[in-house]
Amino acid sequence: MLTIYKKKGFTLIELLIVIAIIGILAAIAIPMYRAQMIKARLSEVITSIHYVKSAASTFYGNNDRWPDCSVSFASIRDTLDVQIPPTRISAITAQGNPFVISTTLTNISLSNPLIDGDTLVLVGTIVNGALVWSWDTSLSTLDAPYMPRQ
Repeated sequence: MLTIYKKKGFTLIELLIVIAIIGILAAIAIPMYRAQMIKARLSEVITSIHYVKSAASTFYGNNDRWPDCSVSFASIRDTLDVQIPPTRISAITAQGNPFVISTTLTNISLSNPLIDGDTLVLVGTIVNGALVWSWDTSLSTLDAPYMPRQ
């Protein structure tokens, strides 16, 4: 008696097409994932900077002068009563007139170590009696795609 076996499975061409599709998707998805991971970690830094900004604004509103902070986390904590977690920030300065908050980034991206060590600068100035904050792109060394919006 003759038995006929029906072939089951995928052809080599079908498998190659699936592998090519997966490769194309991976080539698009992995860089986008890394960029979003960097932006998420930068949001921690930006939040910390906003805490210092808010405290400095309050200090200026109450005392009609900028606070005297030095380059240490402890000085900013003691002067402005702000707790800054040093998880993504290796150094921060908050001083001067105009008031400049300069932050040095650390542990932002293992896949892109070029960002570590960059600085992010927020400047507070008085314009016509109003307090105006802006990100200083000339003093910041962070790449343009990662700079926060004004």
